[in-house]
Amino acid sequence: MAVYTVSQVSQHVKEVLENDPLLADVLVEGEVSNLRVSSAGHSYFSLKDDQALLNCVMFRGQPGAELLASGSAVLAHGRLQFYEPRGSTDFMVDLAMAAGVGELALELERLTLRLEAEGLFEQSRKRSLPLFPKVIGVVTSPSGAVLHDIQNVLRRRYPLAELLLAPSLVQGPNAAGELVAAIEGLNRDGRADVIVLARGGGALEELWPFNEEEVARAIYASRIPTVSAIGHETDFTISDRVADLRAPTPSAAAEIVVPDQYVLRQQLDEILGYFDRIWAYHADSRRSDVARMSGILEGILPDTNNWRRRVDD
Repeated sequence: MAVYTVSQVSQHVKEVLENDPLLADVLVEGEVSNLRVSSAGHSYFSLKDDQALLNCVMFRGQPGAELLASGSAVLAHGRLQFYEPRGSTDFMVDLAMAAGVGELALELERLTLRLEAEGLFEQSRKRSLPLFPKVIGVVTSPSGAVLHDIQNVLRRRYPLAELLLAPSLVQGPNAAGELVAAIEGLNRDGRADVIVLARGGGALEELWPFNEEEVARAIYASRIPTVSAIGHETDFTISDRVADLRAPTPSAAAEIVVPDQYVLRQQLDEILGYFDRIWAYHADSRRSDVARMSGILEGILPDTNNWRRRVDD
């Protein structure tokens, strides 16, 4: 039997442990105990159940650290790491959530963090919307109340704008692919001045296509400014974060992307009234100038009547 050094065994354990794909991306549910927060803000604690205990480390700034409290039940994501000098195995936590949130919520949080790190949500890259758009591209279901609501708002506020529909499923397993195709199709077409992605409210599962990575990247790559109007005001999707602007509802999106014709008419009336006042002022000023010059001329020109009388005499 071969004899190994402590270092060799430790190195082997480390390689086996850290090269296991399961342990490199693992989700653990347990009760927090022995919580200690260092002066640097890092959290050291244990996750336990009724049969075992796992030592955990969560560095400062990781999402969900504020949920850690002794006795609280959490869902923690991270990877296992073997620390050779101490001969200990630690669970390196990069995300903590309240227990019971479910797989979709966790997946949403992880994707949000990854895309944020890539800069897809960066405010500095977001574009302004055109002031007077001629064509509004709308990505939504061709049936249902959402399209009807948007049409009504556009007709009322700014009937000069044309609505260009790019029909798409807005829920279900095939929706993400159709949403991407609709966004890319409007970009190829080139007529739309702004794109509105819209659907009504729903549960997280129903809104999920707007949390898909491929949809987020299509919005990010769009050359046309985009407005995301998904669900109700309390709903928030990854599409909302990537888009140039987020509207709380589809109707609100229609209000945002076009000006109000009545406000424009009022502004035009005010401008015309201003020019009328300027014209009247200048006309009055010119009349005053003419009257003043007439008086001056009368004072310096000879009295023609006197000259006529002298001639007659």
